[in-house]
Parts: sequence; C-alpha cells; structure tokens
Amino acid sequence: MRRALDLLYNASGAFAAVCLAAICVVMLGQALGREIGFLVRGADDITAWLCAAASFFALGHTFRKGELVRMGLCIDMLGPRARRWAELLALSITAVFVGYMTWAAVSFVYDSWKFNEVAQGLIKIPIWIPQLSFAFGVLILFIAVVDELIAVLQFRKPAYQIAEDERRARGDFSESV
Repeated sequence: MRRALDLLYNASGAFAAVCLAAICVVMLGQALGREIGFLVRGADDITAWLCAAASFFALGHTFRKGELVRMGLCIDMLGPRARRWAELLALSITAVFVGYMTWAAVSFVYDSWKFNEVAQGLIKIPIWIPQLSFAFGVLILFIAVVDELIAVLQFRKPAYQIAEDERRARGDFSESV
C-alpha cells in the first residue's frame, strides 16, 4: 500500500510539472504566433486550465514533502508528547476540512456534468473536463492528509517531518525561514 500511495503522490507531482511545462509551451507558442501572424486560438483558456491543474495536482505531493505552509515553527517548539497531540489535532482538522472540500469539488464537477455546462471561452468543451483536475487534486490531498494522520496515530514520524529533517541535515534551512 505504501508503494502505491507514494506512486500516486509522485505521479500527481509529475503531472503538475508537465502542466507547468505545457503552460510554457502554450505561452511561447502564443508569443511566437503573434510575431509570425498566427493566432493560437484558446491559448488563454488552455493556460488557465493548465494553471488550475498544476496547482491542484501539486497539493498532495508538496504536502508530503513538507513544502506547504504548516505550523512548523509553533509545533517545533513543543516537546515530543505535546507535538504529537498538536499534530493530531491539526491533521484531524485538516482532514475534516479537506474531506469537505473534496466532497464539494466532486459535487461541483458532477453538477457541471449533469447540467451539460460548456466553457465560456473560445474553446467550447464541457467544463467538467478541466474541472476534473480540481476534484482529483483535492482528493489526492485528502488521501495524503489522512495518510499522515494515520502515521502520527501509529506513532510514526510523518513524511513531511522526515523531508524537513533531511533538508536540515543537508544544511538547507530555506523552508524554515
């Protein structure tokens, strides 16, 4: 199970990186197209959808790597027992919030599909297709948060803490500033 979850998080992060590269290609194509008199139709729409996909698919991966904003500065000052309880509380609240967000995102995408909503820009496609990145990205974040909550409940060190400890061991304090 651990290997499958790690593959999910890494694949999600890799897909977010591909989306960023695709944004670069679309924007360069649009800029080059202007110079040679060629119009890249729907480039703004495509870029917006890729931005959303990159943002949401990166959430689970960055959470596990300890690169999302957390209460690390406050939690680091606590002793081991108090730190565990603080992490359990924070992860529990986060799991509830992200669980609700996942439900809302899936419901939102389902409603778009059910009512046959179409994108408002130049590219007329069913809007639920680009909205799927929102639902899947938040779902992967929810899985990552629950994964970390279970780790802390089992008295294991969470992955974000392991990643932060590894950065500190290398002398990289950039995430702690």
